[in-house]
Amino acid sequence: MFARARFDTPCRIDIEHHDEAFHAHVELDGDIAINPGDRVIVHGDPIIVPFGTGGSFRRTATVERATAIERLWTRFVGHFEMTELYEVSFSPRSAS
Repeated sequence: MFARARFDTPCRIDIEHHDEAFHAHVELDGDIAINPGDRVIVHGDPIIVPFGTGGSFRRTATVERATAIERLWTRFVGHFEMTELYEVSFSPRSAS
């Protein structure tokens, strides 16, 4: 209950670095579900993708499962952090 389970798994990293798309996605092999509070650490040298290109890379990742208490805490705190998104105003007037 208080110890974190850890395991290594292969993964694929897809990176795009264009003017219309800029992202990096990690897909774990074996259809592994990631739950609230879990951590994923991808190992290896930093990947540098020049502007206008993209690519897929194979690496090893360590998945560290959250404990039951950490999972509950993450869900609880996540609801409050979500409200920060609601504080955005799209009114035409300037803020004084």
